[in-house]
Amino acid sequence: METDSLPTEVILTYPRRSLGKINLDWTPQPGNYLNLEGQTYAVLERSHRYQYKLGGYELHKIALYVQSAPNTADRSLYQGRWVVGDASCRFNAHSEIMRCAVNPEGPCDRCRHYESSAAG
Repeated sequence: METDSLPTEVILTYPRRSLGKINLDWTPQPGNYLNLEGQTYAVLERSHRYQYKLGGYELHKIALYVQSAPNTADRSLYQGRWVVGDASCRFNAHSEIMRCAVNPEGPCDRCRHYESSAAG
């Protein structure tokens, strides 16, 4: 196995199904976004699979559990990570996968419930 290429299976969480096997030259963390065949997915979980070889265990492959991310342009940086929607709104969930409770589908820029998190 090449050190700069990780065999990775991408698994959609709902409905659960494999989206395919790819080789990645980077290690996606939960909260990162992955583009696969023109579709963008949010990485929810990463799982390592090891295989025993003479002398010890070796990383064999990675499984990424993802969900569809329909609008990755509507993100903002919050405490060093990308979250969905406008992080300055008091109702924002500050999550990589969920916007907020009052307007989960968005968009934030036309939401009548917007309140600055500095208010209150």
